[in-house]
Amino acid sequence: MKKLLISIAVLLVHLQCLAQASGEEETGIWYMYFGMNRISEKLSIHSEAQFRYYETSGNFNQLLLRTGLNYHINQKAIATLGYAFIETDGTFLESPSRANLDEHRIFQQFILTNTVGEFLFEHRYRLEQRFISQTLITSDPEQDLSRTEHRARYRLQVMLPLTNTFFLNFYDELFINLQDNLFDQNRLYAAIGIHITENSNLQLGYLRNQFTNAVFDRLQIGFFFNPDLRGIFKKNKKS
Repeated sequence: MKKLLISIAVLLVHLQCLAQASGEEETGIWYMYFGMNRISEKLSIHSEAQFRYYETSGNFNQLLLRTGLNYHINQKAIATLGYAFIETDGTFLESPSRANLDEHRIFQQFILTNTVGEFLFEHRYRLEQRFISQTLITSDPEQDLSRTEHRARYRLQVMLPLTNTFFLNFYDELFINLQDNLFDQNRLYAAIGIHITENSNLQLGYLRNQFTNAVFDRLQIGFFFNPDLRGIFKKNKKS
């Protein structure tokens, strides 16, 4: 219990430091769901939904829906091919010319995990092909701009169990554009997690999202659910 209290205190101090450098007067919030649905010994389906807001009380910013097929190479390596849809409303504290943006995204991903003592490390490498449609609202007729961009991401995540119920989770993720303006953004995350069941947990965290000219602070509430559906698929095969 002493270890848990000390860890929570350190986490709260860290989050307070992050909150002092913001690109906005308001702290936003992200509500997130992540799932890894195991359907066979080698395959699982990734499911994900994120609802992002400019403020904790409202002002919708972005909807993100993502899915993918995971191939489990072994217990410590997973390869993924997937698709995401992102809808963005950029009007809050911004120019109206950045009103609407829709994105269809294809991604390839590779995850490696390893343990050092009690620490669980996860290395996530991701490539993205982004098909973006943006509507510019101007005084003269609206303009529809479409473009294709490519991006690489690397995330280093570290998880530390505190008890059988509580754990800490930290990550840093770097986004690199594969065209002009090499640096896209960097995300630094810290959270305390609670195991609800054997295959689900809840994480309450803080994200520091740094761009070239701004830093945004975001609270995060994430629910993770990883059901094993292999029994269901085996029954369907037999029937």
